[in-house]
Amino acid sequence: MTKILKDEKIINRILEKATEQILPSKEQLREKLMSGQRLRIYQGFDPSAPSLHIGHTVMMRKLEDFRKLGHEVIFLIGDYTAMIGDPDKLAVRHKLSHEEVLENVKQYTKQASKIIDIDNKENPVSVRYNGEWFSKMNFADYIELASNFTVQELLKRDMFQRRLDAEKPIFLSEFIYPTMQAYDSVMLDVDIEGGGNDQLFNMLAGRELTLKLKGKEKFIITCKLLTTADGQKMGKSVGGAISFTDKPTDIFGKVMAYPDQNLVRAFELLTDIEMDEVAAIEKQLADGVNPMEIKKRLAYEITKIMIDQESADNAKKYFEDVFQKRSDNEDLSIVNLETESINIIELLTEKLQFAKSKSEARRLIEQKAVRIDDQPIDDPNFLVSLGNEAKIVRVGKKVSKITRNS
Repeated sequence: MTKILKDEKIINRILEKATEQILPSKEQLREKLMSGQRLRIYQGFDPSAPSLHIGHTVMMRKLEDFRKLGHEVIFLIGDYTAMIGDPDKLAVRHKLSHEEVLENVKQYTKQASKIIDIDNKENPVSVRYNGEWFSKMNFADYIELASNFTVQELLKRDMFQRRLDAEKPIFLSEFIYPTMQAYDSVMLDVDIEGGGNDQLFNMLAGRELTLKLKGKEKFIITCKLLTTADGQKMGKSVGGAISFTDKPTDIFGKVMAYPDQNLVRAFELLTDIEMDEVAAIEKQLADGVNPMEIKKRLAYEITKIMIDQESADNAKKYFEDVFQKRSDNEDLSIVNLETESINIIELLTEKLQFAKSKSEARRLIEQKAVRIDDQPIDDPNFLVSLGNEAKIVRVGKKVSKITRNS
């Protein structure tokens, strides 16, 4: 029998740190956690990409806290739901075969083990696949499941509304996704589901279905999201995505490109430091401490968590050697790009603003004033290919590190 701990520090961290919302209430979940009852919690992971990313780590820290308290933690891989894909706001997602999905998940548990002690001897984490039940479901079974939902309920999802407003198609398969995720909660017979705040609709569907089919109330924990200055979720579509497969120098550099206003929330969401220390960092920034030094600490902590300490040490040294040991008169910028390749003229004018016009950019190239990784560029048609490698662009005293959001 696994011993259930009532460690108030861990419980407070579960309830407060990086937490956006708890349903039905924070007080009721605290009561459950203090009751001594062993709870079953899960988070679902959509294997639509070959790597987990930094956003996944927010809830994974809570899973590890539940595991430390002795509760049963399930790491669910949505190998069947991923073949549909969680509907996007304005576009239909590319459909994946089951073989592609299984190829994507090969490194998931190894990556998750950076945050969660999955193979802990006293209380290991259960890794499950929702293909366990969906692969056995026939059409009559699904009709029975679908009868628990109404079209009106599903249309309330904001991304469906946006599609309708934009006169974009909504395919029937996309309607199926929330019903399938809801069924995961029933089949796992969980007490709690956790995820990002953008998953609230799907989790609520699971809460209602669990109550209807099991007569059981499921708690929901939603985590805060790291957002851009205009409030959009940082990720592949708007920039800022960091994957476990990124190189340490790229992880460090991408964090250094975070807006200053994101620093406090990023420490709360993406590191292991406690909330009193987060508050101290917030006060330092309010008192006028140079954000660069605080951002370097953030980049170091995240690189150490996602890779290891040695890699974080090397990435920090690389950043300092390339950027901070430059002439005091040099201008520094760090830019994340969405494309794998870009024309040198467009890079200099539109992305880096190292030249005011295309003619000025051509003149700088002709003068051999433009260097990439210390190699002079003399062709105005040169295509800068990023791949997974960061590059250093110099024009006189202007320096920029450019990376591609993976």
